[in-house]
Amino acid sequence: MEVSIEVLKSDEFRQIYAVGAMGGHSPYDFRISFYNDTPRTLAQKETQVNVMERKIETEIILPPLAAKELAEWLSTHVKEFEKQFGEIKKPGRTTELEQTAPLKGYM
Repeated sequence: MEVSIEVLKSDEFRQIYAVGAMGGHSPYDFRISFYNDTPRTLAQKETQVNVMERKIETEIILPPLAAKELAEWLSTHVKEFEKQFGEIKKPGRTTELEQTAPLKGYM
């Protein structure tokens, strides 16, 4: 028996660009929030404070099987990308604010 799949985009579909992700899991699901960072300088009395504003753009919630399939899909595509374009290297990190949030625990 042959089954064809028709892929449609919902009326609410939108694309976002994200510089990072954070999230976690429970016994029931996995949650991944995608975010963008914007450096800001705030004036406080006689000094300036550097702050990284982290704006969460969207969150997805996946059942465990879908999370596992996503991890396998990402791993396959990262390997293909690196085979074609070379190793993806993490830039050097100089401050704690510049580091990507760990993927653990609910927000």
